Amino acid sequence: MIARKAVTAGVLTFLGLTAVGGGVAILVGATPPSGWLENVPLIHGWTIPGLVLTAGFGAGSLLTAAAVLREHPWSRAATGLDGLGLVAWIALEFAYLPDISWLQWLYAAVGIALLLLAALN
Repeated sequence: MIARKAVTAGVLTFLGLTAVGGGVAILVGATPPSGWLENVPLIHGWTIPGLVLTAGFGAGSLLTAAAVLREHPWSRAATGLDGLGLVAWIALEFAYLPDISWLQWLYAAVGIALLLLAALN
């Protein structure tokens, strides 16, 4: 149980730190080509994706990692929601963005891992 808690917190921390880094990079202008968003409904710039990465997956995952370590009763549900949200986010990227990167496959695996870890805890 302790190992599963450490792995869950580690995966959430990895996601949180990398999402904050990616989100901040997008918010300060290090964005993919703007043409990538041409087919994405309701999104006309990189600000919203940057905020979702920074606040949602970044801060949210770090908060959930802390909750897992403290064994808060909602940490299991939050881990599952984080995994589900990430899988959905990556599925939307696969559907709408013109290029697929190995990073998308990595984060799809992270999302699936979080779903499995939430189910096992």
